[in-house]
Amino acid sequence: MLVREVMTTQVVTVRPDTTAKEAIQRLSASSITSMPVVDRTGELVGVVSEADVLRDSLLPEPRVHATPVVLGGRPLPLAVADLMSHLPLTVGPDDDLARAAGLLVETQVKSLPVLDHGRVVGMVSRRDIIKVLARQDLLIEAEIDELLRSSDFECTVVVVDGVVWLEAPSVPHVREIVRVLASGVPGVVAVTFEDRGGALAGSA
Repeated sequence: MLVREVMTTQVVTVRPDTTAKEAIQRLSASSITSMPVVDRTGELVGVVSEADVLRDSLLPEPRVHATPVVLGGRPLPLAVADLMSHLPLTVGPDDDLARAAGLLVETQVKSLPVLDHGRVVGMVSRRDIIKVLARQDLLIEAEIDELLRSSDFECTVVVVDGVVWLEAPSVPHVREIVRVLASGVPGVVAVTFEDRGGALAGSA
């Protein structure tokens, strides 16, 4: 499955000079965990997340400290440019979704900008991938069965925990066609073939 099949295409973005307060309001209003930061030309220059805007956004509460709180160091950041990650992880729309999932699992990032020639065309999040994986096996099975029938292929389809089991003859080019069709259905994590004498008819 490709990233473009799962990603959110209505992307909320901010500019580097957007205030931190406005960034917080946009994150809250859109119920998202991060936003791409784009320049005047629409090019990606960073990503700002919940963690970024929360860091140093709240002043210490004097009532819970035994001694007076003395504020020092740099002033509170006022713009997204002061908070954002300047080298964000990204994926492309035609990348394998497994690559995006791997990046999300291996890092603390909750969502990734999807770039096409430097422009943000979508966002893919952990939640997006979980929704795909959570699809019921029976729904996946019915969709694959209908897809294969409409493509003039007849075979037995069984789906268990997102793994597709297909009865098919040992004809490499036919199996490849069926594998590609089945793999493109949301929720499929693997495709496996079994030889049980079942008939699978179709033209390459």
